[in-house]
Amino acid sequence: MTAILVQYGRSDPLILEVGVGARAVELAGPRGVEGAAASALVHAAVTGAVSGPPLPAHAVPGDRVVVGIAGGVPQAPAVLAALHECLSHAGVAPADVSVLVAPGGAAVLPAGASGFGGAAADTAYLAADAGGRPLYLARGLVDADLVVEVGGWRWDASLAAPDPAGAIWPAFGRTECGLLLERRLALRGRGALPGRQAAVRRVRWQLGVAASLRLVPGRGATLHAACFGMPDEAAAAARKAAAGWRPLVEAPAALAVATVSADGGGPAAFTRAVAAAARVTRPDGTICLVGAVPAPGPVFRRWREGVAVRPLVEEAVAGNDPHLVGDAVQTRLFARALGQRRIVLLSTLDDALVDDLDFGNARTPEAVERLAARAESLVVLHEADRMLPRCRLV
Repeated sequence: MTAILVQYGRSDPLILEVGVGARAVELAGPRGVEGAAASALVHAAVTGAVSGPPLPAHAVPGDRVVVGIAGGVPQAPAVLAALHECLSHAGVAPADVSVLVAPGGAAVLPAGASGFGGAAADTAYLAADAGGRPLYLARGLVDADLVVEVGGWRWDASLAAPDPAGAIWPAFGRTECGLLLERRLALRGRGALPGRQAAVRRVRWQLGVAASLRLVPGRGATLHAACFGMPDEAAAAARKAAAGWRPLVEAPAALAVATVSADGGGPAAFTRAVAAAARVTRPDGTICLVGAVPAPGPVFRRWREGVAVRPLVEEAVAGNDPHLVGDAVQTRLFARALGQRRIVLLSTLDDALVDDLDFGNARTPEAVERLAARAESLVVLHEADRMLPRCRLV
């Protein structure tokens, strides 16, 4: 067979080959564009909305427009260039357009944009939720005449659902609002998603969001698709456009080799990548993750030391520390996805730490290449953290 090349952040790629008679499958997401081509893609989307009026029809001269970016938007400078151009054609002065970026909204804060950190002083009252509790949102969004919601759209294999991070809520809410939702996710897993989605819809309705741009990444931090319109319709179009990130394999493999996208986003990306690989790996198989792996948090480490997940999660939630709650979420999702599979890392983590985690340690690229050569079946997932692969035979 032809060798499979795996780029994983080092100058030389892995070169994976399997033995005679072994089965190998390579999975990669759709190609995308960057720079001027990405701007053109966004311009076409916002002037040809999938639902509702095009972006220029939403604004009139004198409007205060706020662009809110959340959820790992690919090609953010090019996206903003297209939005500024369209708003300018509608007669909106550049000084009346501001850009607010939630944590993790873009790999690099675009020029002229402001970061939002969730501080109470930076929020204003929007409405009460279904339980009568006040909802506070970024002040700029509440005071705007027009809010343009811009969110990355990708799959989250650890939830077997679209990643909820690209929505306006709780990205632009107070820190304690996001913590409350994280606590629910830690305790309930996927069961917390319907309530979260209901809260997102309520915030959008109260804010009057009718201009939503959802952006589907392509390989290598490029932009694959842009979908604009009413929030639900734009998200539905993005889901359809992201079908290339849902590859199908015939049967689970004995070995999966997975990489994480360069702008994947820390521990959550690690969890998503392992969950994606697990979906196409036998329950007794091996997952080899290559590339940058973040150091695990204390909840994760105690789980790997043998403490049961449930009491660890409950302890972290009771403490109400945002970092521990976030760590508990990832630990719960990681443990559920991994099952009894073996993990092997080719990473920059300290060897002693990898041993403490009871993970296999591939100290050299050749070690991974030998694993592949001995495997009876192999699946390679490029940028696995963006995938939700399917397996015909489970």
